[in-house]
Amino acid sequence: MPRHRSIQVAAVSAALVVATLAAFSGARSNSFLNYDDDVYVTENPHVVNGVSGENVRWALRSTEAANWHPATWLSHMIDVELFGFDAGRHHMTSVVLHAVNAVLLFLLFVRMTGALWRSAFVAGLFALHPLHVESVAWIAERKDVLSTLFWLLTTMAWLRWLSSKTAARYALVVACFAVGLMAKPMLVTLPLTLMLLDVWPLARAPYLWKEKVPLFAMAAGSCVVTLVAQHRGGTILALSGLSLPSRVGNAAVTYGWYLGKTVWPTELAAFYPHPGAIRAWPAIVSALLLVGVTALAIRLARRAPYLAVGWSWYLVTLVPVIGLVQVGLQSAADRYTYVPLVGVFVAVSWGLAAIAEARPPLRPAVAAVSTAVLVALIPVTRAQVRHWKNNTTLFEHALAVTSSNCLAHNNLGLALAGAGQLEAAVTHYDEALRIKPDYIDAMSNRGAALHRLGRYQEAIDQLERALAVHPESPGVEVNLGNSLVATGRIDAAIEHYQRALRMRPGFYDAHQNLGLVLDNVGRHDEAITHYEQALHHRPSDAAAHLGLAAALSGAGRLDAAIPEFDAALRLKPDYAQAYNAWGIALAAVGRNAEALDRYDRALRLRPDDAAAMNNAGLALAAMNRVPEAIDRFERAVRINPQFARAHNNLAVALAGVNRVPEAIEHFERAVSLDPGLVQAQANLRGLQEAAQKKGAAREGRPLVR
Repeated sequence: MPRHRSIQVAAVSAALVVATLAAFSGARSNSFLNYDDDVYVTENPHVVNGVSGENVRWALRSTEAANWHPATWLSHMIDVELFGFDAGRHHMTSVVLHAVNAVLLFLLFVRMTGALWRSAFVAGLFALHPLHVESVAWIAERKDVLSTLFWLLTTMAWLRWLSSKTAARYALVVACFAVGLMAKPMLVTLPLTLMLLDVWPLARAPYLWKEKVPLFAMAAGSCVVTLVAQHRGGTILALSGLSLPSRVGNAAVTYGWYLGKTVWPTELAAFYPHPGAIRAWPAIVSALLLVGVTALAIRLARRAPYLAVGWSWYLVTLVPVIGLVQVGLQSAADRYTYVPLVGVFVAVSWGLAAIAEARPPLRPAVAAVSTAVLVALIPVTRAQVRHWKNNTTLFEHALAVTSSNCLAHNNLGLALAGAGQLEAAVTHYDEALRIKPDYIDAMSNRGAALHRLGRYQEAIDQLERALAVHPESPGVEVNLGNSLVATGRIDAAIEHYQRALRMRPGFYDAHQNLGLVLDNVGRHDEAITHYEQALHHRPSDAAAHLGLAAALSGAGRLDAAIPEFDAALRLKPDYAQAYNAWGIALAAVGRNAEALDRYDRALRLRPDDAAAMNNAGLALAAMNRVPEAIDRFERAVRINPQFARAHNNLAVALAGVNRVPEAIEHFERAVSLDPGLVQAQANLRGLQEAAQKKGAAREGRPLVR
């Protein structure tokens, strides 16, 4: 390649990287989402532990998330290893991969065609188009940018093999293709795109399929594995649930819809609900459009082969995700256009160049329009990236631009619940269930929100209805267990937690909550086992370390508990609850001075922690520092006037210094707040009787019993 040509190629490559970063840099401030990011990263027990032999073996075997894509799992593990849970850096990994893909696409077409600026325009459209935001700005969709990287590397390796057909070079093709399939099975159409490239621009003899047989065999194997994985994951809708005419009609409409959004990329959403039955006329119009464009491409195939190849690329690469086999609840998805639009961009770029060549006076106008399009795409893409900033912005936007969107209502409800806006969350769950009455996620989440609102029986009723519709739902089992605990039905709760673990043996929430319940009922050894299992899956979880520490303390193993308290506080230095629990454990073995130190540390972190303040009072009372204890108990009841035990403890301390009327007042308050507080009732009766006896002796009145 001449030196000036190399400089041009390098300059265009650099410009593509800069433009991509300009368009997608906003992703650096985006968060993890409640839309599959938990499945792929934040709550996946294998990914959160980073790269290890055990986790790599799991990735190779797993069909979690209804796919077999070990390369994708490994990429997320590497990110966790490098960046922890800094969401911005995870996002930037995807942005960098997208920029690399744009450069590789440019280099690939330059190599095949020698056309620098046409290839640059294709790569620029690919890099900057808003339809590609979902693939780049959604961490869970890492599989798109990663698999496309290997799609492009496979194609480049193929070109290299064509120049010298050695076994080693073909092995490189197979290796790249295999890794791509292990990132996302979308690559199953790659052998067909190689046949299209044979037609144009490589101008090889058509239908050279024998040399691609190993690749077709790999693609077929990937299809089988994917169908099995998606069937196990329950994502493939039964054919009886969505009729063949509906699926074919939606496919036709969606082909046209994607083209419309390519030309005018507005009102893009994270989720487009499937409408179910498709009206005949939109499907017919779309089908006629597809047939017409196809006929035109075939007619012009000799003069403009790039039109036929580009259009065929678009049609063929969309087949796996066009909905003929319906996976999930969506009618379309922006991410599905990541590779297919390459064909459209090729047809547009070479078509504009052909116009400019045929009409030389139009060349400046074509160049200006092409440049203006690329420049105009940057702010549109930046705006779309901002919609992916967090759960609230993403799903509020989805609801603004779509209708009957049960998933957006459910996930916005989750976001609101996370922010403590529980009533608003329930409203969105209700709307999701109005749209789709058997929507298990909304049923489960609604039950969890009702639980947090203290409406336990309503929560139980909701979750039992959910299990009647979807019996194999471990998340629902855990939520139901939580509500049963709140109503005192401990044995029933334990059974539901155990059922969740039978369905999903590594379910962290089930182990954690079961450990807590068992510890509270004195079954400390069993609790320890479950906390250890929780930590096996999430060794960096401070709450699990604290739970294990509490259970070990309850079992009388304080020496073993202390390192767990330490671990919890190393992971979460501001963990006031851990200091408080550590104090309780120390007080239980009479180490009250150390206990007081832990309570004070908790209170420095959370001065309004009534429980820690009360516990500090107990420690001071045990050390016979009664005036200080009284001060702590008084502060505890000021923080929380409804704290019955603190009222009782204050009353005991006051009685000890002969402040009897005040003591009686606080005992009465404790009993009124908690009639089941037997100790307060007994203390109140005893103090009242003593006061009456003293008064009777002084005034000579008879005792009143």
